[in-house]
Formats: sequence, structure tokens, C-alpha cells
Amino acid sequence: MMIYGYIRVSTDKQTVENQRFEINDFCDRNSTVVNKWIEETISGARSVEERKLGRLLKRMKKGDVLICSELSRLGRNLLMIMGVLNECMNRDIRVWTIKDNYRLGSDINSKVLAFAFGLSAEIERNLISQRTKEALARKRAEGVTLGRPHGSKSSKMKLTGQEKKIKELLDKQVSFSAIGRILGVHRLTVSNFVKCNPDIVSDKLFS
Repeated sequence: MMIYGYIRVSTDKQTVENQRFEINDFCDRNSTVVNKWIEETISGARSVEERKLGRLLKRMKKGDVLICSELSRLGRNLLMIMGVLNECMNRDIRVWTIKDNYRLGSDINSKVLAFAFGLSAEIERNLISQRTKEALARKRAEGVTLGRPHGSKSSKMKLTGQEKKIKELLDKQVSFSAIGRILGVHRLTVSNFVKCNPDIVSDKLFS
């Protein structure tokens, strides 16, 4: 079993020392030792996958413990926090918070809570879906054309913004296939982009 101490601050101006002190004090009072610390300076609004927390959760195993000063360190909003807690409980990872005094594990109370988390998340997804459908229906009723008009093309293509780079390569007589490899796209994507943007093609290519 591994015990992880997780500390997150939103800005460089905030200090991690208060959170570290709270966790260490808690461990001393409960004869527990943190095996590994994870600290990061990042907004709680960023997705879990973008944070060290996401990488930590992936390597944590059944029976491991995650200790943090309070639930708000796990995320900015309730839905994000519920997602983290739900994943932990589904994998039998325990989460302890100090200020909130939560002890979430594999006991029956935690499982009931996990069910509530999952149900809340599903309800939220359904509400978002329903609001989207209602908004689209209202737009249709008002006569608004939804989506891209039939036969039209998007004004922004995958290579939009790369015109200068493509022109330089074309001027050097680099093939579409080679340009595709350089830009990480298929040669047909390059070919179609050039056809739609003939002004980037040098006249000497046709001389």
C-alpha cells in the first residue's frame, strides 16, 4: 500500500507549505507516513488529465491512499471532484481529506456515495443534452438554418495558418507528399489546400 500526499496551488504566489503542514500534522496524529508527495501549480479548472493528479491516479493501485487538505484541491467544480472520487472508489483507492474530514474507501457508506456521484454525473449529462436539444428545437422554430449550408465548405481548413510555410516549401519544389510528412497530414490534404488557395503557388512551378 502506498500513501500519496497531493498538494495543488493555483498560482505561484500561493504556498504549498500550509497544505504540506496540514497533511504532515494529520499523519503524525494518525501514525501514518506519506510515501510520496505530488505538488503542482495549476488551476483546478484544468482537466484532470492535464494535471499531475491524472498521471498519479493512473498509477495508483487498489488499497492505495490519496491524502489532500480538502476536496477543492481535486478540482474547481463539483462534477470534476465527483469524477475523481468515483474513479477512486471504483478502483478501491481511498481518499482522505483533512479540512472536510472525508474518509472515502470501500466501506458501504463510500459505495452509497459513489453511486450518488455516478447518478449525479449521469443526471447532469442528461440535463445538458436536453438543454441542447431544446435550444436547437427553438432555433428551428425561429427559422434559423442549423449546420453548414448544403454544398458549402468550411472557411477554415486543417492547414489554415500554414500558408507561408507551404509556399516556402513549394517554392523549393518540395512535393505534396513531403510537405504532408513535414506538417503531419496526408498529401491529399496538402493538394486540396493548394487548390483552394492558388495564390500560394509560385508561377515558376508551372514554367
